[in-house]
Amino acid sequence: MAKFVFPVTSINDLKENYDLIVVGSGAAGMTAAIQAQELGLHVAIFEKLNALGGNSNRASTGMNATETLVQLANHVIDDQDSFYEDTWQGGGKTNDKELLSYFVTHSESALHWLENHDIHLTDLTATGGMSQKRAHRPDNKSAVGSYLVKGLQKQLVTKKIPLFSETTAIKIMKQDGWVIGLKIGNREIGERIIATKAVLIATGGFSQNKTMLKEYAPELLQLKTTNHPGATGDGMKLAVAAGATLVDMHKIQVHPTVQQDTNHVYLIGEGVRGEGAILVNQAGQRFVNEMTTRDKVTAAIDNLQEDGATLVFDQGIRDAFPAINFYDAVGLVMTAENLTDLAKKAHLDIEKLSATVAKWNDSQLTGIDVDFGRETAMARRLALPPYYAIHIKPAIHYTMGGIRINKLTEALNETGDKVGGLYAAGEVAGGLHGDNRIGGNSIAEAVIFGRQAGKQVAKYIDEMDK
Repeated sequence: MAKFVFPVTSINDLKENYDLIVVGSGAAGMTAAIQAQELGLHVAIFEKLNALGGNSNRASTGMNATETLVQLANHVIDDQDSFYEDTWQGGGKTNDKELLSYFVTHSESALHWLENHDIHLTDLTATGGMSQKRAHRPDNKSAVGSYLVKGLQKQLVTKKIPLFSETTAIKIMKQDGWVIGLKIGNREIGERIIATKAVLIATGGFSQNKTMLKEYAPELLQLKTTNHPGATGDGMKLAVAAGATLVDMHKIQVHPTVQQDTNHVYLIGEGVRGEGAILVNQAGQRFVNEMTTRDKVTAAIDNLQEDGATLVFDQGIRDAFPAINFYDAVGLVMTAENLTDLAKKAHLDIEKLSATVAKWNDSQLTGIDVDFGRETAMARRLALPPYYAIHIKPAIHYTMGGIRINKLTEALNETGDKVGGLYAAGEVAGGLHGDNRIGGNSIAEAVIFGRQAGKQVAKYIDEMDK
């Protein structure tokens, strides 16, 4: 196996102009840069941190896509209408319909595009709110995020697309209403204006920005967040200063299953429930359909008023979701050879936990969850020791709001007109998810709209040069 080459470019190799400048080194930004370069553009990526990949690195479960060969190989018969309806219902029917339509009709081609770039998502799992298994992940069932990021970074190296780290985007330069450059800052060269015909903002959300949280969702200020340190809303501010507007900024997702008992915050991936885990309260009893949407699971946990809840699963589920091995390695997992000992370790009611698991196993056999109506992720019983538990609490995870865009990823102003030469993709853009994002849709959004941005910028520049 070839040694991985880190894709950072020396600032001394910075050019005076590029066709397209991408701000942000996550999945959306890299996908856009690769697609644009393949269409003949001279592209550069700027990242403010020395760590690359943004929140894309932290995605664990999968990339939603429909009508794929992977689904058919797993006997999953799916369609775009169902994908649309699940996302529409999950978003409280407030999703931007134009963005949602484009999203569900381009997921299959996005997956094929990844395949053609040596990024193979050939295994399936389930996510909450989805009626079918749509979350595509690597064949070894590992976390999708780090695998995708490394795969895209390899493409940057192969295609010689420059990526400048520790370089801040300060201001988008315009002339007669059109983007003509980007002012950047770098400690080695100071501030400099780089000429460009288009700028794509792909900087992620603002879950780490307390000031913005206080403005848009003050009720969430006391919560911790799963986000990486760079998720501070810089790209949104950059876009607004250039004439764009924001939408849905008060819509912020709280992820229900986050381990917070150590000095660090660890997202416990939805795939744990997607492979069959159950959630119990301190009495050892289920209290919610674990595979409903994240907002509903979070609300159910909050309503317990018990400082969170506990995920319970067995070795079969652990084998199906290898990220649990990491959770165990960093001390988040309680282990026991039987449910009695597990209940003692997790401070749960012993008799009720045993009864809960027995009833769940009966539900699994019949395929009918009488108590909570769970219909997905019921392929496994909790019957293969050892048994495991993880204590979880909700935490801020994703900001659904952001830069207003159309299906062409063009940034829009308050009157709905495009800001010439300015584009946005990924979490930094608002509207697609409505009130609540479905697990597996963020990676899909990054690739689908990242590709779209690369294509549309190429078309824009081609028309401009005629």
